[in-house]
Amino acid sequence: MKKYMTRRAFAATTVALAAFSGISIASSAFAQDKVTLRMSTPASETDQRSVALAEVFAPAVAEFAVYEPHYNASLIAQGSELEAIASGDLEMSIASAQELATFFPEFSIFATGYVHQDAAHQVAVFNDPLMEPFKQKVEDELGVKLLSVMYLGRRHVNLRQTKDELTVMRPEDLAGVNLRMPGTDAWQFLGKALGANPTPMAFTEVYTALSTGSVDGQDNPLPTVVDAKFYEVTNQIVLTSHLVDLNYVAFSKAVWDSLTPEQQATVQEAADAAAESGRQAQLKKEEDLVSFLKEQGLEIYEPDLEAFRTHVQAQYAGTEFSESWPDGVLEKINALGN
Repeated sequence: MKKYMTRRAFAATTVALAAFSGISIASSAFAQDKVTLRMSTPASETDQRSVALAEVFAPAVAEFAVYEPHYNASLIAQGSELEAIASGDLEMSIASAQELATFFPEFSIFATGYVHQDAAHQVAVFNDPLMEPFKQKVEDELGVKLLSVMYLGRRHVNLRQTKDELTVMRPEDLAGVNLRMPGTDAWQFLGKALGANPTPMAFTEVYTALSTGSVDGQDNPLPTVVDAKFYEVTNQIVLTSHLVDLNYVAFSKAVWDSLTPEQQATVQEAADAAAESGRQAQLKKEEDLVSFLKEQGLEIYEPDLEAFRTHVQAQYAGTEFSESWPDGVLEKINALGN
């Protein structure tokens, strides 16, 4: 934040000196011609998404825009960012599919188990023509342009049992396993679709529940397994990748329309470059954490992902969780995968 204040102070000083000396201030108007891009996120300054935008996006657009990030929901309350962009009170945010689904229920498909297969599949889906009706609706009805997709990571099944006691290769292998999942209906449905017995429980209680055997396992991305030290009370991680989570770089359509075609192209390229930078950083982190967790004695292996994907997607068919999905879109998404 400090460097942006310095630029503003410099510009203000330049204008004052020019006026004082009788020089036309037209030469300093460049500072005022730049568009300010306020970006609000609940994430911290060190989050990989925040870092990517600050280090890659901001310099790329610096010729015509001042990137002004606000972290930890310090500018706009979490969950209100899209409304703020729509009302003209914000220029940028990092939006989830879950947030968009509160406005457009069809976006729930992108927050569903086994829809995205990996980080590359996310990009292929986002750039495919199948996404155009989704993007267009957000632009037309909310005034928000979705520029690029950011990779958050994969959720896996983390169990107390050793692999000798329980090897999970297919959904039926999770029968009778008490798997802690977040408490919402959608999460509980996903746990059941995986083949487990989903158990709702506050996150703060999970470590103790795992250590005492109140639950057999939990699902989370690898960084969470490490940060919460779940590896101390579990013995294996099944790389189910049942949810490949994402965010979108959301941008004000009004601001976009005010830019020249050349500036628009630069903003798009900058967003894509930032997303790719963050994606590679997160993939590298996941790779490093696999090595770390193996060093801690955990057994880590990949199950039959196609068996899980086929089974889970079949569970969604005909339920309230899929009723808003446009016909044929899931099949198109699957076709873009491996």
